Amino acid sequence: MAKYRLVLLRHGEGAWTKENRFCSWVDQKLSSDGIKEAQNCGKHLKALGFEFDLVFTSVLSRSIQTAWLILEEMGQEWVPIQSSWRLNERHYGALIGLNRAEMALNHGEEQVKIWRRSYDVTPPPISESHPYYAEIYNDRRYKCTDVSQENLPKAESLKDVLDRLLPYWNEKIVPELKSGKMILISAHGNSSRALLKHVEGISDEDIINVTLPTGVPILLELDENLHPLGPHQFLGDQEAIQAAIKKVEDQGKVKSAEK
Repeated sequence: MAKYRLVLLRHGEGAWTKENRFCSWVDQKLSSDGIKEAQNCGKHLKALGFEFDLVFTSVLSRSIQTAWLILEEMGQEWVPIQSSWRLNERHYGALIGLNRAEMALNHGEEQVKIWRRSYDVTPPPISESHPYYAEIYNDRRYKCTDVSQENLPKAESLKDVLDRLLPYWNEKIVPELKSGKMILISAHGNSSRALLKHVEGISDEDIINVTLPTGVPILLELDENLHPLGPHQFLGDQEAIQAAIKKVEDQGKVKSAEK
């Protein structure tokens, strides 16, 4: 039997997810479909009998909004929420705002897959001339982090995401887990992948093939040493989940009409 149980998920579909653009640290609300995904996630978790004691999110609205909607559906709005930039989506640097399918057309699908999914390849850094630079770095939420603004990333590989996430996992989340709390983490595609890589010991090579759909809860069952008792479990209709995973994977491919 599991000593600890943890639910992790990628937020519901965001406005830029729908447009197939690299969203990263640009703050976007959920799309109408994303709102439904979060609500359905809450309904499903309620039906399965989950009762949360604490929720962790990033400081990006789509992560927080997803957590709110889930808790509302579960009738657990009172559950405390803690937010940290360390759970933010990966910083995609100069790629922020660009369309993935157009990038695949211009640079090749394999290169886009490497930028999106690889472990230690960092995209070109964002510069002050980038159209979203000021929007990100002048945002008040980054003036009250545990690092100085000049030390915030300008681009990240998945390895970089794991490096900035691990202190928060070890110092904030793990003690709450070990105290017996049932925790929900409403994060992003890459911060969730980084955490899965760490907890499950996924290799640098294999992590490129781990794809997480939006709004689908993932159950992790852990022993007393926080080692997984088995692979992570997607909760919900498995056929629909596989279709959602394929949809995410296809975002980095050239549209058929363009081939």
